[in-house]
Amino acid sequence: MLPEAHKFESDPATFAVWPKIWKNHLHNNYYKGTHVIDADGYRANVGIILSNVDREVFWARRIGQDAWQFPQGGIDSQESPEEAMYRELREETGLGPDDVEVLGCTREWLKYKLPKRYVRKNQQPVCVGQKQIWYMLRMTGSEANVDLAAGPKPEFDLWCWVDYWKPSKE
Repeated sequence: MLPEAHKFESDPATFAVWPKIWKNHLHNNYYKGTHVIDADGYRANVGIILSNVDREVFWARRIGQDAWQFPQGGIDSQESPEEAMYRELREETGLGPDDVEVLGCTREWLKYKLPKRYVRKNQQPVCVGQKQIWYMLRMTGSEANVDLAAGPKPEFDLWCWVDYWKPSKE
């Protein structure tokens, strides 16, 4: 059971106790049209934390690997982060807007750099890392709607619900 401060509620007062990176509305067209890789070398990306009524989060295993992660993916050119989030959600989980409620998203881009050995210096533009907008969703539809093979190139072969804190410990 999560501490009361981490309850997944739509009420804006609940978000006041969450870290200041979350806000309770979407990035609509504000970032639309940004380059897939920006001038600083960061690839635009969205991440999705999907929760259930038991306050667990959706955790998926990458095909052929012992690597577990949240659904996430790149933002296509002329696509807003919100549009990318729904596209990635459909491609990676088979879920659509009617299956989830958006609880919030990060206020700003969260950035990380790739280890130098993964930077492909022979490609232009050079990608040095990713910048992400993370979305917090609550599943409102049926688990039966989850279809890991819904997208054109499935990325996951197994999924489960895990305690909210498990991903931060791995």
